[in-house]
Amino acid sequence: MSNEIKKQDVMKLLVGACPSYKKRWEAYLKDNYEQNEEQLLYLDISDFARHVAELHKKGQHDEFPTIFELVERLHVNGDEVVKEAATVGLLEDIQQHAGNHDGIKKFLLPESLKWWIHLDDFWSGKTEYVGGPKK
Repeated sequence: MSNEIKKQDVMKLLVGACPSYKKRWEAYLKDNYEQNEEQLLYLDISDFARHVAELHKKGQHDEFPTIFELVERLHVNGDEVVKEAATVGLLEDIQQHAGNHDGIKKFLLPESLKWWIHLDDFWSGKTEYVGGPKK
């Protein structure tokens, strides 16, 4: 039996890691999906990222250790789709919505921090693509 995290598991795990998101998630599902409609991971994860960014802006970091432990698990134990979504979906959207996001870095674990820095390098023009070599 594989411990690999699949895309269909991601949102359940994120909601479990961040109880303050649960009501927003339920409203999001109701507003965006019909019953039994396939969910779109990148759209879903983007809403979660906005929630995390809002918590950061309010200085509410109580859930961050658990959230970012899970983000690390997504990077380490996710299948290829999950790993990419954890970076280009979740971390990138947090960076885009959090404003001054430097304070978030202290919650990142090694693999997630590596991808966070790759994103910073890409957006600052130091690399041509996320994870690419420095120019």
